[in-house]
Amino acid sequence: MVSLVYNNLNKSPVFNLDLTHLSVPNTFGFMSIKQTKNIQVVPYNPEWPKLFQFEANAIKEALGRNCIAIHHIGSTSVHGLSAKPIIDIITVVVEPTNTIKALEPLGIQYRGEYNIPLHYGFSKRTTIDVNLHVYPENHPEIELNLLFRDYLRSHPTEQEEYVELKKRLLADQTSFIQNNGQFVNYTLRKGDFIRGILKKAGFKRIRMLKCSDETEWDAAKYFRQTYFFDKNNTVDPYTWTFNHPEHAHLILYEGTEIIGYAHIQFWPQARAAMRIIVIDETKRNKNFGKTFLVLCENWLKAKGYTSIHIESSPSALGFYEKNSYIKMPFADPEGHEGAACDIPIGKIL
Repeated sequence: MVSLVYNNLNKSPVFNLDLTHLSVPNTFGFMSIKQTKNIQVVPYNPEWPKLFQFEANAIKEALGRNCIAIHHIGSTSVHGLSAKPIIDIITVVVEPTNTIKALEPLGIQYRGEYNIPLHYGFSKRTTIDVNLHVYPENHPEIELNLLFRDYLRSHPTEQEEYVELKKRLLADQTSFIQNNGQFVNYTLRKGDFIRGILKKAGFKRIRMLKCSDETEWDAAKYFRQTYFFDKNNTVDPYTWTFNHPEHAHLILYEGTEIIGYAHIQFWPQARAAMRIIVIDETKRNKNFGKTFLVLCENWLKAKGYTSIHIESSPSALGFYEKNSYIKMPFADPEGHEGAACDIPIGKIL
């Protein structure tokens, strides 16, 4: 149940939800949530910029010359906007892998990439709560977050819409369920609003994400069914891979439009298989296929994979050969065989 409580410092309203044991409907009947989940959205606190600056100074000192720039982002960076009392920070660095040990003395712990390839996510939960997002220079998420922040700063109507969305989500108990992923629905259900703001702000960068919210999963299902399984007059039999740790489902954005999809399987011995990679028909012959393939390769290489393997159709072979793929045994560790016409190719990363 959502209750309206008060902040002890300024007696301002705080939207709070506390789940200690909640049964909620899902596909199979009811799901039981036993752990306590407490999410607060509080009125804007003028101390937030000062808290950011305090943390930013410590981070800059810890990273030294590795730190290129540091930015206050998220709702706490927008004057007047209600927010969870957590300071979100982006740090742009020369070498992200060097930041993990450097930040540990500050109590800032590495948490993983989440749904963003080549993103280094950190958090600190002490007297000041911090979410830190580390990126290499020119990563599209940097521009995305700054555009979102700056647009809200200068558009009070959209600020109010964002606050109302947060209130509606807090009033819906299903917003606090975490289904087969790293985010609760409260976070995921803000995705369409954020994409709408980015479109208004003119965001046009190419970016790759792991599927996370409903809009992205719907796009993945559409690409799979339309471009592969409809051709065989069958329903996609591999949706079980959506929640499997050995499979990654990636989408390619052009600005706020989803234009591509890829399915990668992780194999033992630092090998990976590209099961599907496709660009929407309306966006083909514009170099997006090559861009998407290179992003996948760079991500896999950063994760320690040394080779990528594909069973190419004859019609797609020329595309892969132009991108330095050569004939190479597919050697599926589970022994599955592809279509007789497919050509096994690969690339050393």
